[in-house]
Amino acid sequence: MLVHLFGATSSPSCANFGLKQMADNNQEMFSEEAVRTLRRNFYVDDCLKSIKGETKAISLVSELRAVLSKGGFRLTKWISNTRKVIESVPKSERAVLVKDHLLDQLPCERALGTRWDVETDTFGFKISLKDKPSTRRGILSIVSSIYDPLDFAAPFILPAKHLLQNFCRRGLGWDDIVSNKDIAIWQSWLGDLPKLESLQVYRCFKPPDFGDVTTCQIHHFADASQIAYGAVSYLCTTNT
Repeated sequence: MLVHLFGATSSPSCANFGLKQMADNNQEMFSEEAVRTLRRNFYVDDCLKSIKGETKAISLVSELRAVLSKGGFRLTKWISNTRKVIESVPKSERAVLVKDHLLDQLPCERALGTRWDVETDTFGFKISLKDKPSTRRGILSIVSSIYDPLDFAAPFILPAKHLLQNFCRRGLGWDDIVSNKDIAIWQSWLGDLPKLESLQVYRCFKPPDFGDVTTCQIHHFADASQIAYGAVSYLCTTNT
């Protein structure tokens, strides 16, 4: 065999090894930032990177395309929250929604499954409700359809998970119809679910025009109850 199978259990590991090998083979010819990006900022074949300033970002894009081309990798579907960076990329290599021309408003994209509004540079949700029966199976299907790996909506999702927890505790079957009391709780939660689309979380922790950061602190809090446990972290930054 001259190639690795795509979709095998080993595929992510092989892809990761290939990128790191590219970094090792070319670390003398490219900047430290480009080499570090190959080693630290790829998730299988997706590159996610935050850069301080457009000039540095444009330079990094050029370097990444060059170093990966040496190994036969074509890095494509580029998108950025700044139009200057997008304009520095050939049209054929841009994300589909900005390939032909730059829009008056930059589109929404997916970053590892998380919805990213490129224009406002915020993370958010797109809710698409499907008609499901009010059973343990149907309720679990809807709750599980909310993709929230960073737990932005954890406080809102918790009551629905608590409802499912009670179903399990009571031994309710997957397709049993739930009680009127539980249906009322479920319908109330379901009615609020579309409001999740109005939630926006800024991608950048540092506020605009904040200036140079002098100190950073992370403050952690955790607590638990009979229903659930949770933790929250706050980033405290000080400028000049």
